[in-house]
Amino acid sequence: MKFYKMNGAGNAFVVFDARSQVLRLDPERIRQIADPTDGAGADQVIVMERSLRGDVFMRIWNSDGSEVSACGNASRCVGWLMMEETGADRTRIETAAGPLTATRVGANLISVDMGSPLLRWEEIPLSVPQDTRALDTSFDVLSGAQLGQGGCVNMGNPHVVFFIPDLDSLDIPGIGPRIEHHPLFPQAVNVGFAQVLSRDRIRLRVWERGAGLTRACGTGACAAVVAAVRRELADRQTTVIADGGELGIHWHEDTDRVLMTGPVELEYESRF
Repeated sequence: MKFYKMNGAGNAFVVFDARSQVLRLDPERIRQIADPTDGAGADQVIVMERSLRGDVFMRIWNSDGSEVSACGNASRCVGWLMMEETGADRTRIETAAGPLTATRVGANLISVDMGSPLLRWEEIPLSVPQDTRALDTSFDVLSGAQLGQGGCVNMGNPHVVFFIPDLDSLDIPGIGPRIEHHPLFPQAVNVGFAQVLSRDRIRLRVWERGAGLTRACGTGACAAVVAAVRRELADRQTTVIADGGELGIHWHEDTDRVLMTGPVELEYESRF
């Protein structure tokens, strides 16, 4: 079976093509594949399967072996693989969170329509009713950490975003896991730390649920822009600067849909 080692703005994936045969992976095998020392090294492990409602079905596991419903950067990588195979400039990807449409806008530049953000507290989900624009929960994470009120967005997976004056001052590996597993989030949560540089530029670091600190997070970038717009901190069309690269995010006012555009890289391909 063929597999691809890829990244989207530094977010690392192993992508298996299982459209012509069955691939069964358990959590332990996922952890072995994702391991950066003894495996291929990945934030997520992706399996491409046959789809009845799209061109391909994308199954997603985090590096800890947990299966999740959405991954924006992986969607762009899978979209690029499908378009390279077919020669088309558009492809439809089925996921557990719903269908996505990926479009080629450059040789290695892909846009994905990520759909409309879910913003009600029960859609995140939260364990108790709260205003998702600015939570009233106090997060006792680390002495001296000034996080302020987080904003919540579901982009196919749950996110909480904190707006920070200086990202470099934060111990994200120390803070992230405590918020990820906070009782407010019954399904755990992806934790974004955003520094607004201007109305159209945001620097972002994300502690990903089940994967830890990654070099980029596509759904996290979408969530950060939506949360910033809701707090009147940024424009609807904004560049998000991650550790591994930049993503263009546009939350369309007329359709309520979020478009994410960014680079993909094929590092190598091999067989499993």
